[in-house]
Amino acid sequence: MPERRTHHSPVKFSPQMFEAQEGGTDPARVSEAAHLAAQALVSRGRDSQDPAVRERLVRLTDEQGLEGIAEMWSEAPAVSLPGTLWRLYALRASARKDPDRMSRWFAAGRYTAQVPNVVAGVADPPGAQEICDVADTILSGAFEGEFDVALERFAAFARVVAAGQEHTLDVPGLSVRDPWERIPRLLRTAEDLEAAAQAWRAGSLE
Repeated sequence: MPERRTHHSPVKFSPQMFEAQEGGTDPARVSEAAHLAAQALVSRGRDSQDPAVRERLVRLTDEQGLEGIAEMWSEAPAVSLPGTLWRLYALRASARKDPDRMSRWFAAGRYTAQVPNVVAGVADPPGAQEICDVADTILSGAFEGEFDVALERFAAFARVVAAGQEHTLDVPGLSVRDPWERIPRLLRTAEDLEAAAQAWRAGSLE
């Protein structure tokens, strides 16, 4: 196993890091701030032995909303630390926003995508509460376990849900609006997370 890259020490960050500089916003400074914020968040979670700290990090978007981190990270490259964190938090938010439909999509897709189903590790049967629980558990694993494993679990989760969405296009209440755009987007998210897991293992996820 290659030696894993050592993250920067935790630093404080805030929306002020992204305020426009004199003469307009400098994209390079915005990108640098996004990376510093991502490194600080991951370092804080992985360096802390306090479960309450990791729980607060998992629930970050519950307090600040998804829009807050979208401003920081949604434009970052997919295979980068800020881009990866954006995808992790966005998947968790989607699961918790509508866990009933998410659980039904997961149930519909788990037999088609059997290997991802096992990797995702959702309890059987996958009810709404189980979907919420696994989303929290996977994201928590990014801070207290193997980061690459957490990425692969969420990638697998996304693949099973995408398969379920494809199989329920004609089911009332489960059809996806713009399925030929949304389903491929979810699969691209899975691919991005898998690529990020490989980059983390190689010590090149920055």
